[in-house]
Amino acid sequence: MSAPVPLRLDFWCELQCPDCRAALADVAVLRDRFGPELMVELRHFPLEKHKHAHLAAQAAEEARAQGQLWAYVEAVLVRVAELAAAKGAAAEKLLVDIARGLGLDADEMELALIDGRHILQVDADEAEGAAIGVKGTPTYEVAGKLLDGSKDQTRLREQIEAILTDRAADRHT
Repeated sequence: MSAPVPLRLDFWCELQCPDCRAALADVAVLRDRFGPELMVELRHFPLEKHKHAHLAAQAAEEARAQGQLWAYVEAVLVRVAELAAAKGAAAEKLLVDIARGLGLDADEMELALIDGRHILQVDADEAEGAAIGVKGTPTYEVAGKLLDGSKDQTRLREQIEAILTDRAADRHT
């Protein structure tokens, strides 16, 4: 008998979104509660109103390639106000400095932002999000249900936990 497929939670996030910073704590609680039975997948949905969101998403993909996606996402979201205030090349410098602070290869991060190697991944996430009805961030997709946290996060974690718990119970019966 093969191991069960983990439940999947797509976390549609934007790295200039202050609400996504709070949502990251909820995602961590869910990951702790469900452990290996839950696969959380970060999906990018950069909003036009945030001028550095697409670049930050590309940087996150480079952090993923270097094995530190979640640490990088958390570090960027902690500095969301600083990123929002950055002008011109200062945004790229901030994203590279965050990578350096985490022990990532900062030269490779800088090169990835220059050569755009992760643009297609970010664009694909954004297009898929739009196609399934994502309108803002944070948004979650779990068990075929889309939960919009962009307006109100009240009880959102509990809703996700209920869906996951029901889904896990169904798998074990």
